[in-house]
Amino acid sequence: MSINQLIFRNMKKNIANYYLYVFALVFSVALYFSFVTLQYDPSMDEATGTIKGAAALRAASIMLISIVAVFLIYANNLFIKRRSKEIGLFQLIGMTKQRIFYMLSVENLFIYFGSLIIGILLGFSISKLVTMIVFKVTGVDNVASLNFSPEALLQTLVVFAAIYILIMLLNYVFVKRQTILALFHVKQKTESRVKKLSVFEIIMGVFGIALILTGYYVSSKLFNGNFTSMNSLFMAMIFILGSVIIGTYFFYKGSVRFVANLIRKKKDGYLSINEVLSLSSIMFRMKSNALLLTIITTVSALAIGLLSLSYISYYSAGKTAEGESPDDFTFVSTEDAAAFGDELREHGIEYNEETTEFVQAEVYIEEIVGVSTEDLNMDGSWTTMAVVSDESVEEIDVSEKETRFAGYNDALHRMMNLADSGKITIRSENEEINQSYLGTEKVDVLPTFITTGLPTAVVDDSVFDTVASDADPDIQRESNTFVGLTLNEETSAEEADQLFQSMQLSETPGNSSQYATYQMQKQNMGLIMFIVGFLGLTFLITSGCILYFKQMDEGDEEQPNYTILRKLGYTRGDLLKGIQGKQLFNFGIPLMIGLLHSCFAVQSGWFLFGTEMWTPMFIVMGVYTALYSIFGLLSVFYYKKVIKQAL
Repeated sequence: MSINQLIFRNMKKNIANYYLYVFALVFSVALYFSFVTLQYDPSMDEATGTIKGAAALRAASIMLISIVAVFLIYANNLFIKRRSKEIGLFQLIGMTKQRIFYMLSVENLFIYFGSLIIGILLGFSISKLVTMIVFKVTGVDNVASLNFSPEALLQTLVVFAAIYILIMLLNYVFVKRQTILALFHVKQKTESRVKKLSVFEIIMGVFGIALILTGYYVSSKLFNGNFTSMNSLFMAMIFILGSVIIGTYFFYKGSVRFVANLIRKKKDGYLSINEVLSLSSIMFRMKSNALLLTIITTVSALAIGLLSLSYISYYSAGKTAEGESPDDFTFVSTEDAAAFGDELREHGIEYNEETTEFVQAEVYIEEIVGVSTEDLNMDGSWTTMAVVSDESVEEIDVSEKETRFAGYNDALHRMMNLADSGKITIRSENEEINQSYLGTEKVDVLPTFITTGLPTAVVDDSVFDTVASDADPDIQRESNTFVGLTLNEETSAEEADQLFQSMQLSETPGNSSQYATYQMQKQNMGLIMFIVGFLGLTFLITSGCILYFKQMDEGDEEQPNYTILRKLGYTRGDLLKGIQGKQLFNFGIPLMIGLLHSCFAVQSGWFLFGTEMWTPMFIVMGVYTALYSIFGLLSVFYYKKVIKQAL
């Protein structure tokens, strides 16, 4: 038999084991090619918006290929070790290492570049769909077209050719360094089993759980005023990251086996066949895969967390725009407001106009703030804030001795940790007025341009007149009047915004359009959400394939055990129930730990990104779990085939 015939026979023989590898490679190439095509698509200029948007796409493409490269190298390493005995047999019958390497290279050449061509064709066919998704999430009103980019093709070929060369170098080193005897023992060494649970592992397991819980606890206190400087906050974040990652590694190294051992001891060793099949993988294999599972869990948590935060920002774009601009159009210049009002009337757009007077005053808030004012970059305990009359705020009514804060969001609540009540002092140029602080309201009164992110003090009308008549001129703005225009029909917002932009009113600092702010927020966060989602999907596919490959390897190794069990009288259904429990552990444990990590990470800082947490986070976690579960089902189907062939 010639070497070429042997190559094609081996390809035909191993194609059943390579099908998911081929799928993952085709899918990765398709994602990369369609993603790179976006960089060279002229219609994407509006979606990316700025140079930063284009740079984000380029940076994401580098991260994307890094994920794919690591996966392909790992998968190739796993498959070549599965074939170590076959390579050893080739050497026994007299084939040289050079001929074996040549055979592997040609075999990989057909599989790799065949998948590459299919992936590029698939990527080209879905590039229009990808562009449409970008336009949809960024709110860009543009028509997506199917464009073939020679630059994207060349970049894809160069990148994946470089990965192929790297894989072949690793294969050459593997074949060159391994002896015939070592090739017959590679699999046993890589899948070492631990049969006895030591005291050290028990201590490690308990310590791992303690580290994870400690990280969770510190993350819940991150913005509650416990860390009052940037250095302490940074150190706390480093501690959380290290504690959770090391704890996760110890969890897989000892905790899981420790818990499984407790279950076994509780039943005095009398386990059903389902429990034996499901717990055996945890008892004897989890430790050897601890590093791999830690990496998968950590990156999964990172992907879910980042996607949740970006979706929170995207989901909260409307509320964020309302906080920055309470009315449809806000003006600090009465002349600009009048001119824009005339323009709206000329175009038949009806609106309501409301003028709010405010004054800047120093407010003593030391007694009601839960953190040091110096850590909030405030000048001592006296803070410059905007003060308005309760006559200007329909939702708030206070007496002469009372003050309530408005425009108070979740981020401000965590950062300032304001009390529910207390004493404050409002200081004008020559007088200090003591007030009873009654708490906060989330109603938006003034735009962010005026408040600079701080709450607005709402006081009685008589107190406001006193402060305004004795205002300190050194801290006042050019105008102490805020004009808000609210459209009667929301459908006319886009037309009104076009008029606003055509009159170049936004060039005046303080003039803003809520519609434009919303569109900008949606465009920026939509692009980020798309990029993070793209990277997260790629990692999900690659990590799911890695876990599936490991289960394929374990299934083939355990097939003789299934043969014995079948001869003892157990049915396929009996074995399959145990396998289903095993896959629930193998895929479920990394998924659940990753979801927990991301949940606590998101909870610690979600308020910095938007106004709603639970709905966006649950949507992201639900989609990720559903897609991840597919690989668990594929593993069950593969084991079903192994059990069928066992007897």
